[in-house]
Amino acid sequence: MITVDEHRARILDAARPTPTAMSELADALGCILAADVFSRWPIPLFDNSGMDGYAVRRSDATAGTSLRVVADVAAGSADDPAIGPGEAVRIMTGAPVPADADAIVPLELTDLGTVVRESAPEKVTIIRQPAPGAHIRRRGEDAPAGALAVGKGTPLGPWQLSSIASAGYGRALVHRAPRVAIISTGSELIAPSDTPQRGQIPESNSVLLAAAVRASGATIISVRTIADDPATLRRALSEVDADAVIFSGGASVGAFDVVRTVLGGELGVRFDSVAMQPGRPQGFGVLESGMLAFCLPGNPVSVAASFEMFVRPTLRRMAGAVVLDRPRVTRMAATGWNSPSGRVQILPAIFDEKTVQPASRGGSGSHLVTSLAAAMAFAVVPEDVERVSIGDPVSVMVLS
Repeated sequence: MITVDEHRARILDAARPTPTAMSELADALGCILAADVFSRWPIPLFDNSGMDGYAVRRSDATAGTSLRVVADVAAGSADDPAIGPGEAVRIMTGAPVPADADAIVPLELTDLGTVVRESAPEKVTIIRQPAPGAHIRRRGEDAPAGALAVGKGTPLGPWQLSSIASAGYGRALVHRAPRVAIISTGSELIAPSDTPQRGQIPESNSVLLAAAVRASGATIISVRTIADDPATLRRALSEVDADAVIFSGGASVGAFDVVRTVLGGELGVRFDSVAMQPGRPQGFGVLESGMLAFCLPGNPVSVAASFEMFVRPTLRRMAGAVVLDRPRVTRMAATGWNSPSGRVQILPAIFDEKTVQPASRGGSGSHLVTSLAAAMAFAVVPEDVERVSIGDPVSVMVLS
């Protein structure tokens, strides 16, 4: 057997980032940024008010003082009204602060309360003197012009897209999402909604893999389920045009393991026994077209574990991500369980702020698909541990 790390390293070494292209921000959600974005302008662009209230000269705005309101400044206004002794300017949140003002008095700290009137009052009485610079958001306070707004390799979510827009850009250079095809093999497989006859089972691996691929940020090109027939597999593979193809089933050493027969024999894909449980039979190679071929076992928990350990990190690298792996935390075992000697155990688990435990009473068997529905994580137990006891620290791969 080879180790998990050896198999993973071989796969990641073969992964190359996808091509880049400029994308409108509205279309870039979930993409990976391909180049640093630097602010075109200081953020904020100008001194502006952080509150609805009154712009004042602080020395005039002592408690109990009435000030004459000489102007009104709304957000978006270019006005810069002068403020003389004993005067104030009504101002709205986000509006530019008059050059003569050195503080903002919020509405609630005046005698007029929080009711915003259609027109500015003639005067306002201050209840409490503001602190120096109170409620003024200074030009460049968040970031100066030229500052890094969002770094290369960052996944673009709503906050990151907002930062790019605030930095002065409507488009960003991103990596194209990896294009992935899925082929599930097995003559025993039927559609989930069909009624199984003796020896048949509902096909679920393609559902699992398609959802997992989409959740990773990649794009599904095609999903197929085929029987254990070499000619059918060759034909299906010839029709695939993708960056990666994921096979489930047929990767072991059985007489009808068609994926290993075709890809290992004719296409040079390497198959290994990897020191993990579940998921020991694994295949990986780069086809003549440059497409990456992942050959995963057929049992659903094995598929899920294999995807998280090998496929997802590879798709993230292809998409240009810097962080490839799920976050991990350490939790204390809430119960005891056995772990196979010499193999890394990847166990569907549930956890809380302190503890972790198996999601199924049946352990880490590759057939225990119902445990996936309850699982929040995988507990990852090293190969030199044969028994996890209550209170032992356990590494937990968080799935969401």
